[in-house]
Amino acid sequence: MFDAVAIARLVRSAARTDRFRRWRGLSLALLGSVLWGVSGTAAQVLFRAYHVDSAWLVAVRMAVSGVLLLAAAGWTAGLSAVYAPWRSRASALRLVLFGLAGLLGVQYTYFAAIRAGNAATATVLQYMAPLVIVAYGAARSRRLPSRVEIICAALAMSGCALLVTGGHFGRLVVSAACVGWGLLSAVAVAVYTVYPVSLLASFGPLVVTAWGMLIGGAAMAAIGLPHMAMPSLPFGGWFLVGFVVLFGTLVPFYLYLASLRDITPADASLVASGEPLAATALAVAALHQPLTWAALLGMGFVLATVTLLARART
Repeated sequence: MFDAVAIARLVRSAARTDRFRRWRGLSLALLGSVLWGVSGTAAQVLFRAYHVDSAWLVAVRMAVSGVLLLAAAGWTAGLSAVYAPWRSRASALRLVLFGLAGLLGVQYTYFAAIRAGNAATATVLQYMAPLVIVAYGAARSRRLPSRVEIICAALAMSGCALLVTGGHFGRLVVSAACVGWGLLSAVAVAVYTVYPVSLLASFGPLVVTAWGMLIGGAAMAAIGLPHMAMPSLPFGGWFLVGFVVLFGTLVPFYLYLASLRDITPADASLVASGEPLAATALAVAALHQPLTWAALLGMGFVLATVTLLARART
């Protein structure tokens, strides 16, 4: 007969070990990254099969996520913490800029790249963001890039070239709009990563991200409202919309935050490389998207860039 009390004590004891905590953190980060990748493919289906407007999907995704995250922040931290960023004009302005240039920029450019091309290409192009951050850091500190950063730049640019040309460098295998939006998405991710550092330190990631989502969603709705129409979707379409909002935004965000209790941000960024792999695998399996040697090699180069840069910072 099993001793339930003894088993519970054993589980609690194992949970306190560093190895268990590390594996738990890695598992949470990996699950979050896979959900992000799958949500990109879900968005591709919404754009192609149901002709959903990308601006409408961005507005709904950000506004709903913002409201739910604010509710979660109020429940866990209290209303005082939720409204804290608005008590200072400087922090309020930074929050608005973060919501517009950071979160809205990331969401819109990423979905625009998917709409113009496909989720796999858009996701891998977005992973050029570490290179943008390195270039920004080198320019700001007025220093030359290190040897590792130069190698990473060469890998990233080679990977991008292979991905968008399919190994035939005289032509593109995806539209120029997809490439342009994908690279803009990388720049937006860099802004999203670098700009809110002081806000996150002062008010916490949950409150800052919640307000940023709500601000970005409201701005997108206000800009596109005259041209937006509520799509007439069957149950399958609304299911995908709900998946993008919940399992493509809220759940991965929570999992990423939870993983940071057990692992470092560098480790989390490495595991997040599962996002383009998940997007590519699902696109190949579900959407029958062809996968060439050039796309695989290009993806490998870009992911190697993320790995090298993350390890160089540890």
